[in-house]
Amino acid sequence: MAGITAPGGGFYWEFADKYFNYVAWLRSFLMSTSSFVLELAGYDIYMKDIYTIRMQGGIGVHIVYSCLGYGVMSFWIAFIFANSGTFRQKLFWILLGLVVIFIINVSRVCLMLVAVNRKWKTPLGFDNHTWFNIAAYTAIFIMMWLFDKSSKRRKTGIAAS
Repeated sequence: MAGITAPGGGFYWEFADKYFNYVAWLRSFLMSTSSFVLELAGYDIYMKDIYTIRMQGGIGVHIVYSCLGYGVMSFWIAFIFANSGTFRQKLFWILLGLVVIFIINVSRVCLMLVAVNRKWKTPLGFDNHTWFNIAAYTAIFIMMWLFDKSSKRRKTGIAAS
């Protein structure tokens, strides 16, 4: 999708860019949600351009393709699709997982913006992408366990308590 929705690339398709560019939608939603959360916390935030969220009078964070978490989201969706369950159950778990991953990503963007403006160092020398992956995959493994547990309950007919 990134290849066909980037003007000037090898194969640009304007229709896909205008109507199906989920990468731009996800970036915009991530940036606007992060701005909203930081503004609730009392920070003066603005979007410098379609890639950069910035503190007023401070440093910004550039949100590129690799910051969106689409790989982690794709992994979660693939896991749910590969398992058994009704359409409704799978839809519930997919949406739950995507919301959890998105919240982790919003938290990361917010923390990064505050951290770069306060000149904090990242713990253990890991970059923000590594910390995001640690947090997201920890959440995914917990959700996998919960999914498996609920799936076993459905198969044996045991009601949730």
